[in-house]
Amino acid sequence: MPFVPDQVSLLASVPIFLASAVAVVLLGVQLAKYGDALATLTGWGRLFVGSILVALATSLPELSNNITAVRIDEPELALGDALGSNMVNILTLAVVALLFGGKRFLRQIAPEQGYLIVLAGIMTGLAVILAAWHALAPGFLTEGNLWQIGFSSIFLIVVYVIGMRIVYQHPPATQEGDEDDVGMTLRHAWVLFGAVSLGVIVSGIFLAQSSAWIAQATGISSGIVGILAVSIVTSMPEVSATIGAARLGAADLAVAGVYGSCVFNVTILSYADVFFRNGVILNFASPEHFVAGSIAVGLILLGGLLIWGRNRLSQPVLVTGLALIAVVYLLGAAQVAILGARG
Repeated sequence: MPFVPDQVSLLASVPIFLASAVAVVLLGVQLAKYGDALATLTGWGRLFVGSILVALATSLPELSNNITAVRIDEPELALGDALGSNMVNILTLAVVALLFGGKRFLRQIAPEQGYLIVLAGIMTGLAVILAAWHALAPGFLTEGNLWQIGFSSIFLIVVYVIGMRIVYQHPPATQEGDEDDVGMTLRHAWVLFGAVSLGVIVSGIFLAQSSAWIAQATGISSGIVGILAVSIVTSMPEVSATIGAARLGAADLAVAGVYGSCVFNVTILSYADVFFRNGVILNFASPEHFVAGSIAVGLILLGGLLIWGRNRLSQPVLVTGLALIAVVYLLGAAQVAILGARG
């Protein structure tokens, strides 16, 4: 792990942050590309591709960033990135849906996606509830640990496994895949996917380091930096993958990728907890984390309601709802910034 000085100037930290951010974005785009190639070459359905392969691939920046954050004793940064990324993910879905026809885009989504959407809301909500539980009434679930891994982290993984099992017990009636020639062999796709994944991990390490340096140099809470800056950068792969899926006419793939990433982002807190030796990550939540988490849950559910009502609601109502998601995100980001200014 790179050495972290007590004080690093913005002159040194900002260029590292920007360079690592650009690398994460560019490599994340390639991750989605080779992940989609693997999906085609292996014949996996869009639900599996979106919620597992694409979600995992595009969430590698969050994974490497959050593990590095806790290794340098910045659990607030990890929390901010995970919850902030879920806010950005739903904003991405809303903007893409607006750009690609509103109701026309939403009507392409299979109703079985509802199971994944509910799971994303439950997982994000549980993270907020467990963090609040510790703040208000510390107990066995929030304080206990097994080999220094918090019981709350283990609980989130259990819910994830059960929830994903339910999701895959209810696949869409038709699972179409992209059958075009991807221009590479299966072995070639795996090699490129692995190489790009390694690049994302390395870039994520430097992204977390430079984020912590910026927080130190400016006096801004690392949680604020995670919610307002790092989460946007680490969500760029989701943005590119969602736009790419929409351009292919694969709305199901886009939705599964977005909501699958929301689910996986919460489990990342559990994986990162394995590397954290100063407590349980969820127990380090600050007011800005509760704001971000609550807004993320609200956006996830609002997006789900619009998808559920896509055939019943008119185009103007759906467009208004999608625009409302963007407005709520901006208001939430502003509230987080205000909390940071007060801090």
